[in-house]
Amino acid sequence: MAEPSPRLVAIVRIVDRFTDATGLWVAWLNVPMMLAVAYEVLMRYAFNAPTVWVYDFTYMMYGSVFMLGSAYALHKGAHIRTDFFFEKWSIRTKGIIDSVAYIAFFYPALVVFLLVSWNEGWYAFTINETSEQTPWRPVLWPFKMVVPLAVLLLLIQGISETIKSVYAARLGIELEHKEKIEI
Repeated sequence: MAEPSPRLVAIVRIVDRFTDATGLWVAWLNVPMMLAVAYEVLMRYAFNAPTVWVYDFTYMMYGSVFMLGSAYALHKGAHIRTDFFFEKWSIRTKGIIDSVAYIAFFYPALVVFLLVSWNEGWYAFTINETSEQTPWRPVLWPFKMVVPLAVLLLLIQGISETIKSVYAARLGIELEHKEKIEI
């Protein structure tokens, strides 16, 4: 059986470590979000003084964590798939299905999503768009720019996942076994 290319395996390891690091940093964004919610609860119920900013802050933080964590979820195999079929297939068959899916669907869709979200975020920046949800009216461009950043992180992790799936398809080698996540 052929051995995987050391250079491509090194690329996979570098990208995976990068995604692990960004996933850890993104997870830390939950702390200020939790503190803001706790502050709102305290102010609202203990002092009868609700804030005007916590609602906007928390939906933006939660949306950011959700989007920025998607590359980490891809790396860990936490995205949805029909596992009851997929788990029964051979490593080679799984690799073929994943390789075709990444090349035919993943990259084209994410490139379009990157272009559209970048244009949307850039437009929000140029007009200094603000939220209409609450009286606080925060600027929206930082929140909207999270989307192209998340897509970029997904594309980077997609390189690693594509290399893994091509190796599985061609050589029947699983470079990384994803743990089955039970919910």
